Amino acid sequence: MLKAHSKLFEHLSLVADLVLIASCWVVAYALRFWVIGGTDIPPFGDYALQLVPILVVWGFAFHAFDLYRPSRLGSYVSEWFDVAKASILGVLVLVAVMTFVFPRYEYSRLVIGIFWALSMVMVSLSRSVFREGLRFARRRGYNQRYAIVVGGGDPASEVLRVLRRRPDVGIKVLGIMSDKRDVPDRDVTWLGAIEEVRSVLRRQQVDIVFLALPFSEYSRLTAVLNDIGDEPVAIHFVPDMFALASLRGGVEEFEDIPFIHLRESPLYGWNQVLKRALDLGLGSLALLGTAPAMIAIAAAIRLTSPGPVFYRQERMGLDGQRFDILKFRTMQLDAEAATGPVWARPDDPRRTAVGSFLRRSSLDELPQLWNVLKGEMSLVGPRPERPDFVEAFRRQVPGYMLRHKVKAGITGWAQINGWRGNTSIEKRIEHDLYYIERWSVGFDLKILVQTLWLGFRSRNAY
Repeated sequence: MLKAHSKLFEHLSLVADLVLIASCWVVAYALRFWVIGGTDIPPFGDYALQLVPILVVWGFAFHAFDLYRPSRLGSYVSEWFDVAKASILGVLVLVAVMTFVFPRYEYSRLVIGIFWALSMVMVSLSRSVFREGLRFARRRGYNQRYAIVVGGGDPASEVLRVLRRRPDVGIKVLGIMSDKRDVPDRDVTWLGAIEEVRSVLRRQQVDIVFLALPFSEYSRLTAVLNDIGDEPVAIHFVPDMFALASLRGGVEEFEDIPFIHLRESPLYGWNQVLKRALDLGLGSLALLGTAPAMIAIAAAIRLTSPGPVFYRQERMGLDGQRFDILKFRTMQLDAEAATGPVWARPDDPRRTAVGSFLRRSSLDELPQLWNVLKGEMSLVGPRPERPDFVEAFRRQVPGYMLRHKVKAGITGWAQINGWRGNTSIEKRIEHDLYYIERWSVGFDLKILVQTLWLGFRSRNAY
């Protein structure tokens, strides 16, 4: 019954789309010759000849891009992209048909352009309005599909959480099947053990099965699929990204093969361009704005202690690449000659008189704006560490090296939350990875504003 209902719905949707496409062709003709105008108006009959190829081509194109598949869990954006791709294919074929099948007719390129733009907008808009109507009805209990969740742990909890938060998709969870009776949601019924899935499917009306097994239980996946057998249900597999993905995972399809990204940097493509533009723009302004203060600091260092004004130190940045970070010198010459690389400590005797103030106020970091402009660092990101410390920390803290999937920063989420200097490495990594997983230009601006608001002082800076 559900399958027949879906087929009827598919046919009605196709008819509605084709009626809208035909109307867009007529409107495009009217806009070009009746609204925009012209001295020589071709008869509408010449353009009406194209309605048959248009309806055939667009019908095939919409089916080719699977625009009539059930998409309760789909997004508007993905559907709009599919409509755009189908329309581009349709226009290309239409132009070929006009050229080779109707060579005696001259069709206006403006009509074709208006039709192409108008059809994409109207079909996308009509589908959005229709889906909003469906969602409105589903929130009130109509057009429901019934599902069970097979599994446990984080995958099952996330499925239940998302479906509870999105009643507009019209999927009602009948219950969960797991080895333990303590289900993650008190409002969800425990239906039995995983091995009893076939008996549940036979005694209840189930449309969808969500397979949400923890990664440690993947050896049971084949058995569960065999138990479901040929029962007429849709099966959605929910991979345990929580156990597998260590950084900003995702799914991508290449040549019909789905690839699950378990570890990916957020800074690629336009994201990388936007962050670099932010660094160059704000970094240049900051360098100009702080130039007088840096000149004064340089003079104070030169007058109060022997040695250079600036201090270069090797740090580890993006993808583990090493670079020389630039700072104002705050310690005596050869401060680590006897000790080797060590953390600074409160009342460190190696500091100079001016260096003590610079470190407490973090003003010694200002020259790193030059590292930002050179592209070695970013305004916002995990603070770079010395290679000697990195080797020790990566043995101590699982996932430590993931912080190097983005450029190091002058300030960062960990720093404004107090995790800088000789503090918990675990907490610092937790905040660094939180930043990387949720990166956005807005998040960067928020951190920069908080850095300015809180000032440069920190109880852990010494």
